[in-house]
Amino acid sequence: MPAPLASPFPEGRRASLLGKLAAIALLCTVAPTTFAATDPSFQLTATFNDLASYFPGQLGNGYISTMTAPRGTEGNLAYLVALMDYAKGDVSRPAAIPGWTEIDYRSGRSWLNQSALSASRFQDYGQTLDMYDGTLITHYRYVDESRATDVKVITLVSQASPHLAATQLSITPDFDGDIELSFALNLWAPHQPRFPLARLNGDQVMEALAANNMTLEPTPPATADRAALWYHGDTHMLASGDDTRSLTLWLDGRAEQGAKMAEAVAIALPEGMQASGIKLYQDDYRLALNLHIVVHKGQTYALTKYVAISRDTWGGDAKQDLELAKEARAQGFDALLQHQADAWHALWQSDIVIDGDAKAQQIVHSDLYYLLSNSTPNTVWPIGACGMTPGYTGHVFWDSDSWVFPALLLLHPERAKSMAMFRDASLTPAEQRAREHGLRGAMYPWEADPDNGSSQTPHSAQVLDESEIHVNADIAIAQWQYYLATQDRNWLKQHGWPVIRALADFWASRASYVPDKHRYDILHVTSVAEPYNDIPNDTFTNASARKALEIATAAADVIGVAPDPHWTEVAKGLYLPFDAKEGHYLNFDPSVPFDAHEKGGPLPLLSYPSLDMPMSAQVRRRNYQYATLALEHTHHAMNSMGFEPLSIAAATAGEQAEASKWFEGNMTLNVIKPPFNVRTETANNNTGYFMTASGGLLQNILYGFTGLRIEEQGLVQAYPPMLPAQWKGLTLKHITFRGRPMDITLRRDASGNVTITRHTL
Repeated sequence: MPAPLASPFPEGRRASLLGKLAAIALLCTVAPTTFAATDPSFQLTATFNDLASYFPGQLGNGYISTMTAPRGTEGNLAYLVALMDYAKGDVSRPAAIPGWTEIDYRSGRSWLNQSALSASRFQDYGQTLDMYDGTLITHYRYVDESRATDVKVITLVSQASPHLAATQLSITPDFDGDIELSFALNLWAPHQPRFPLARLNGDQVMEALAANNMTLEPTPPATADRAALWYHGDTHMLASGDDTRSLTLWLDGRAEQGAKMAEAVAIALPEGMQASGIKLYQDDYRLALNLHIVVHKGQTYALTKYVAISRDTWGGDAKQDLELAKEARAQGFDALLQHQADAWHALWQSDIVIDGDAKAQQIVHSDLYYLLSNSTPNTVWPIGACGMTPGYTGHVFWDSDSWVFPALLLLHPERAKSMAMFRDASLTPAEQRAREHGLRGAMYPWEADPDNGSSQTPHSAQVLDESEIHVNADIAIAQWQYYLATQDRNWLKQHGWPVIRALADFWASRASYVPDKHRYDILHVTSVAEPYNDIPNDTFTNASARKALEIATAAADVIGVAPDPHWTEVAKGLYLPFDAKEGHYLNFDPSVPFDAHEKGGPLPLLSYPSLDMPMSAQVRRRNYQYATLALEHTHHAMNSMGFEPLSIAAATAGEQAEASKWFEGNMTLNVIKPPFNVRTETANNNTGYFMTASGGLLQNILYGFTGLRIEEQGLVQAYPPMLPAQWKGLTLKHITFRGRPMDITLRRDASGNVTITRHTL
């Protein structure tokens, strides 16, 4: 296993809880947001009727994540940032850490978490994901034989003190008597079978699945397709301990062949309550403190479980975690809850505010909520295609640089910075890959491990690792976009420039000069339209490579070094396939068979905001018309990555009604799963928490509708602003560009014209 990246923190250790909370208090002195906590666009609610199609939501702070579950008291799968399992023969995958959410309750015969979810047993049910406060609140009346209990559960993963999480169970019994409680850490069994994906080709993968009576088909409502392959990795418990007197638990663990982690629990009972029969329960699947208490009819009892978690390079050990959990317990749940709300409110000060479309507003807030729940500020950790879940085995694709990074760059630049820093931190293995391929510079992998940057592409997709090389331009473009948005010359010199220079060297050595045509070609590539493999001159790849080479020359000028003149030679000579007769670019080299009536291509991506290839308005319009011709003749389902490029391309081509249509399609194709607006990759595959498309939708608004682009001159108005027909206005609230916060507002006047104004804060 390659070594993990260096510590992402300046001192490699966490601050105290009190220090972190003081920092949050300072952060929250910024002008308050206009939203109230009861604003419906921040509230996602499940009723009992929603449970049949319940797609779990997510709670997270970028370092720790867990899923939601209907009762609110279940033990749920949980993950730590970039904690990866490296089982022999397999690709790396996120190691599930011991689940920390469970508080089980028994007032009669049945344990709450083992009781069937029937309407007779779970009465007056409701569950709300409050995205504004960052909490999950569940309530119902639980009926167990002759006893009934009003239940309320609040769960959070702290944005204020990122090592902390907590669950509070409040019970109000309608009886007097003895009850049982179990505060557990769930120890997940190793997934069986483990498939050696690093060795199996595509046919062998399918044979292995069939031999185990498994399928890639999704099972409604929430099982993803490829779940049989995208399962979680394993964390092994190395040591554990408890103290029944102080009501604490702790454990040390290690991901399979990976990094160490630690976890600790401190339990708080209501003041004056005496527990009896306190015992430790431990087996292969559960580490818990079980206890009995006597309750009285009509009284409410709040029982709280404080959890602290750490991993190698982020925090300390179980002893330190235990002290942090006990410190949180001493401060109390109300304080933790208030600091959580303050931290989330501070994040929501940067927002996208829509006037006139409540549905779009809520979806924008849920997409941004999931991005914030899976990103970290000022670290070297990236965002996987499906965030902190096993989707796409937690790996980092070009999605991180081209889809998610630009969406966060204006709203939360400190989180975008972490994604850019990951590429700098993982430059060394990328340089090694280039040497192994006989190339100069750096060759980043198609699927990168989020902890060490190594290539983790399954053998069955190895062709993508070798030839879907546009990722190496996407990375360079993102590095330059970060510099343009911040003007941080020191950052560029120390971190961005080494990456940009190495990628320019890669492209200069990867392009092939064709003497008889006096041009440079890029051969044997896989297009972003992946069915087109081993082709010459994919237009998106060539255009992106050209921009990467031009960026290197510009960056060299900024930091005062001499650029390699060969970069400019290759950039100017790169072939961009163009149909001179029809007046538009082609998707690929003319030698590649392509039927516009049968298959789509990557042409709309030429207008994607960070690339935004220069061309005339007439060519841009013809590009859009040619690219959409295929969609008029086919009935293939479009995945949720397909809408934003089309909407943005339509906006740049002046096709405002078309731009609005594609945007609306992304909200109506059943890629938003109830009840918590989890975005999936397609309408059918249930690959959820799809950060890629969440970032794309936000880009659609931030750059597509506004017409704004990040250029050397500044945040320029490259295209006329537009609004969907039903929108009255749009505000990019408290965005930051070159260190200056501002509001940017689009408003439709009485004549239907859209104007854009900027207000520096």
